[in-house]
Amino acid sequence: MTAPRSTKQRDVISRVLEIAEGPLAVADILARTQSDVPGVGLATVYRTLKLLCDQGSVHPVTLDGETRYEASGRGHHHHFSCTACGRVFTLHACPVSIPSGTVYQGGFVVEAHEITLYGRCPACAATG
Repeated sequence: MTAPRSTKQRDVISRVLEIAEGPLAVADILARTQSDVPGVGLATVYRTLKLLCDQGSVHPVTLDGETRYEASGRGHHHHFSCTACGRVFTLHACPVSIPSGTVYQGGFVVEAHEITLYGRCPACAATG
């Protein structure tokens, strides 16, 4: 099976996710893509996200019940969600050390972990 051919829309959406400071909501992806490809529509963004997820180059992240998307291959990381502006940032330092295989009381065996910290981002914290 051959890979689907590249399109300008797909290339721009991929680039938007690659340079994002954290996982993006579909509306953010659409807005950022439209700055380079004004005619792109919401259906194209959804179709492209499904394709990129199926290919493994992008993966969904669910934060506060909302699905956002980020580029794959960024290694172990966590997220910071700003309670003031709503932006989500990638944190590359892990605030906890929980090795895979750790067994918690009751027999819970850790395979991985995800952490989202909540607060104000630097820009919002500076304004008050």
